[in-house]
Amino acid sequence: MGQAIGELLPLAIGIAISPVPIIAVILMLITPQARSNGLAFLGGWVLGLAVVGAIVLIIANTAGIAESSGPSKTASAIKLVLGLVLLLAAFRQWRKRPKAGEEAPLPKWMKALDGFTPGKALAAGALLSGVNPKNLILNATAAAGIAQAGLSGAEQTVALIVLVVVGSLSIIAPVGVYLGMGDRAGHILDGWKTWLAANNATVMVVLFLVFGVSLVGKGIGGLS
Repeated sequence: MGQAIGELLPLAIGIAISPVPIIAVILMLITPQARSNGLAFLGGWVLGLAVVGAIVLIIANTAGIAESSGPSKTASAIKLVLGLVLLLAAFRQWRKRPKAGEEAPLPKWMKALDGFTPGKALAAGALLSGVNPKNLILNATAAAGIAQAGLSGAEQTVALIVLVVVGSLSIIAPVGVYLGMGDRAGHILDGWKTWLAANNATVMVVLFLVFGVSLVGKGIGGLS
């Protein structure tokens, strides 16, 4: 199980490094319903990761991918395609990056965060963690890797929990700062938000490139 967890940790960290969702939860933490919305967003984020990971795990187990002695041609082809998708996303993100001196625009839906209810915050967290293309690819890859490791049901559950917890650390952190640091939390969170907004494009380009190249390499290796 240790090897399986070691292989999924980089993917989980890639899920956690998501500037836009981090900015979203920080903005929620400065609204009148900060506590309830922040906790609801975190709950939705965890739920989205867990549901997607569990679905992929069930499908992979049903397909019996752990029974093969090595990666199947189909699995390798899927990794290759997903890697190429991430590389294309890196190229598009680089082309859309703000020019020197320009302020990176935030998604328009973030302007509505002040009026979010806990239910909307929960839904937003689930969508951003589960349906976001980058997270969906990394989550599915990690869950498929867990299934292929030949672990028992209990071990697979533990590995999935590790994936969800590590993938949620970037959302847990601002919520924890808000709950634990009182009046100092606003200044800290505002600094994080400013940095993330300014460097969002760079962070995403690097992530897409790193994981895209990794998946392409694994896909080609499995097909050759």
